[in-house]
Order: sequence, then C-alpha cells, then structure tokens
Amino acid sequence: MNVWQFMLHHHAEVAELTLQHLWLVAVSTALAVLIGIPLGILIARRPVLNKPILGSANIIQTIPSLALFGFLLPAPWIGERADRLAILALTLYALLPLIRNTYTGIKGVDPAVVEAGRGMGMTDSQLLWQVQLPLALSVIVAGVRVAAVISVGLATIAAAIGAGGLGEYIFRGLAMVNNQVILAGAIPAAGLAILADVSLGWLERRLSPR
Repeated sequence: MNVWQFMLHHHAEVAELTLQHLWLVAVSTALAVLIGIPLGILIARRPVLNKPILGSANIIQTIPSLALFGFLLPAPWIGERADRLAILALTLYALLPLIRNTYTGIKGVDPAVVEAGRGMGMTDSQLLWQVQLPLALSVIVAGVRVAAVISVGLATIAAAIGAGGLGEYIFRGLAMVNNQVILAGAIPAAGLAILADVSLGWLERRLSPR
C-alpha cells in the first residue's frame, strides 16, 4: 500500500487530524497577531523598549520546541491540557516575525509623508492609523505569512505532548518505522504550509503601496 492509498483508506482520520492541525495554527497565529502587532507599534513609538522586547522574542526562538513544551508544562491551567500548551508555545514562536515586521513597516514609512501629515494637523494617533499602518500593511502581512508557515511546521511537534494534529502520523510512523504513515502526516502538513504561504503572499502583494 502506497501513501496515497493509505491516506484514501484512512481519509476520515486524515481529515480529523488536518482540522486539529488547522485549529492549533489558526488560534496561535491569531493570538500572536493580537500580541505581536501592538508590541511592534509600541517599540516603533518607544525606541527605548526595542532591545528588551525584540531580545525576549529572539531568545524564545532559540529555545528548542520540545524544551519549551517542557518549560510550560508545570504552568497552572496551561499545562492541564495539551492543546492549550501547544497553542501558547506556537504563539510565542510566532511573535518575532510579527513584532519585527510591524516595527520595520512603520519605521520604513517615508518621513516626508509623515511630516506632510503633521503639517495637515494630524495627531500622533491619526498619523498611526491613517498614514503609517496603511502604508506598512504589506510588510505586516509578510510577518503574518512567516508566522503562519512557522506555526504549521512546529504544530507537527505538538503531537509529542498529545495535542493532536498531523504530527500524530509522523510520530506514529517513526515508532513503526513506516514511511507511508510518516508521509501521511508530512504531505498534508507541507500542503498547509504552501497554502498559507501562497494565500498570504497574494494578500501581501495586493496590499503593497502603489
């Protein structure tokens, strides 16, 4: 039985694990957007916070994923359920590209445009929402794109702590030394990563200033 026959024969389970995988990625990416973009705005407006915030996000990226799961396991409420633990870990990993791209996008806005807005009597808040963020939107979406692709890949490791997702097949296949089972998890995960990259890349191009 090849991998395609295996996936067809177990299509219900493959679909269930794919939906679990999508759930982990969607929730963690959404939380990272809600946290990372405001932090990017904050360090763009308060440069003194740049090093501590970006430094912390960089440090999180250096921690191996299984080690991070282990660090978070004793946390109250979070460690009680594997899906909560996985979502928190994926959210933390997705923060760096969102913070960095938001900061880069805002700081990359032409100073002449900002000064023109000030000359028109716009407040700092109006400049942010009506000038800087719209012009930085494509760069911010590029950060969301990177974060989503990272999350799709790392979500496969969440199966190691019982959080479900397509990693279930990968770890099961490794235990059985069965390439078909491994590929049954790896191929849909790769497809999700490509889909996220292509769709968000299209959105990024659509939002680029013309």
